Parts: sequence; C-alpha cells; structure tokens
Amino acid sequence: MLETMADLAQLAGNARFRGLKVLLVEDEILISFLVEDMLTELGCTAVWHAKGVKEAIAILAEKRPDVAVLDVNLAGEFVYPLAARLDQAQIPFVFATGYGREGIQAPWSRKPVVQKPYDTHALASALRSVLAPG
Repeated sequence: MLETMADLAQLAGNARFRGLKVLLVEDEILISFLVEDMLTELGCTAVWHAKGVKEAIAILAEKRPDVAVLDVNLAGEFVYPLAARLDQAQIPFVFATGYGREGIQAPWSRKPVVQKPYDTHALASALRSVLAPG
C-alpha cells in the first residue's frame, strides 16, 4: 500500500491512468476490492470485476477494457485462455501471482508480473509497461 500522502498525490497525478477502464480478474473478493482501490487511487475510472475466466469472457463480450490485471490461478483454474483472448484482441494485460515470474507458464513468461501481495507502486509500474505512451 501507499506509504505517505505524497506517494498518493504523485501516483494520482499520473495522467497516464486517468480515465482507464480495467478488467480485474481475481477470485479473492477482498483482494479484488483492495486492487480496485489502488486502481482508483491511480486515476482509473472503471474497474470491472471477474472471479473466473468465464465471467471475464462474458464481460469482454459487452465491454472493452483499456487494460487488464489477471490473477494467474483462479481457485485452481488458470487464466491463460483469457490471456490468449486479450492478446488476440490487442488488449494489454499484466499477470498477478504470489509465485512471481517463475509461476507464469511459457509462452506468457515475458509478460509483466505483479508480485502478490499487491503494492500500488509495483502495480502502476507493471501497467505503465504495457500501456502505449500517451
């Protein structure tokens, strides 16, 4: 989490995140809300929650996020089929896992990874790395 109000001001002032719509795929509801708070602090305006691949695909059928944050292991279900859909649709995404980069299967191991537990600075950095300059 954020260390000081100055950190919050610096992150919230990052114009890159203002107005972004985020698909957040996380099976733990409390973690999902914590990450939503972080994304809101960064300036994102919409966070669409999904707790599994099927639910996320249903959201994608109706909405197009600017970026996605994907928990790798969703109660025993891997998120890779969703990652493939996002990749095909050219929607940038980052993975989140407690296992670090070693927990990501090939060919996905080159994608940015946010180490759990979530940290706002690490999340912002990972998102910045996949978003087009702008």
